[in-house]
Amino acid sequence: MYLIVILVVLAAIGLWIVMIYNGLIKLKVRTNEAWSDIDVQLKRRYDLIPNLINTVKGYATHEKELFENVTKARANAMNAQNPEEKGQAENMLTGALKSLFAVSENYPQLRANENFLELQRELSDTENKIQASRRFYNGNVRDLNTKIQIFPDSIVANMLKIGKREFFEIEDEKEKETPKVEF
Repeated sequence: MYLIVILVVLAAIGLWIVMIYNGLIKLKVRTNEAWSDIDVQLKRRYDLIPNLINTVKGYATHEKELFENVTKARANAMNAQNPEEKGQAENMLTGALKSLFAVSENYPQLRANENFLELQRELSDTENKIQASRRFYNGNVRDLNTKIQIFPDSIVANMLKIGKREFFEIEDEKEKETPKVEF
């Protein structure tokens, strides 16, 4: 009789641990997937920038330093490794792009160029997708970080070496104001 009770209790504990394990793995995978979504949108953004620079170069040939700043900011953003570095690099890139669009206002022919207008539209669309992906990622990070800190889930998380994840942060200024790409 005692043996049956002990086996039932052990089975219940085993099942409970499996449920915690599965929940943690599910959140970990969702968080990784969410970061991948951000990465895809950032790569799309990086791919648009050289085309944008080349289009502007055709009209604003004397803005060499600006083009170099945008190119450097793009390279730094592409080489950032973790969410904190990515956030800082993306803030720098956004500032460089704002400067590029500000300079383009001085060239009415450029503002009327169909290629430039299409690139602006695509970049604006990409910025919106980055924001949506960032919200999805940060929501998953919040859920994962909460779960690994709650007892008894924290015990299983420690055994699996599942650690806290960093949020993908951007400056408040960017959060309040999307880069203007319309003329």
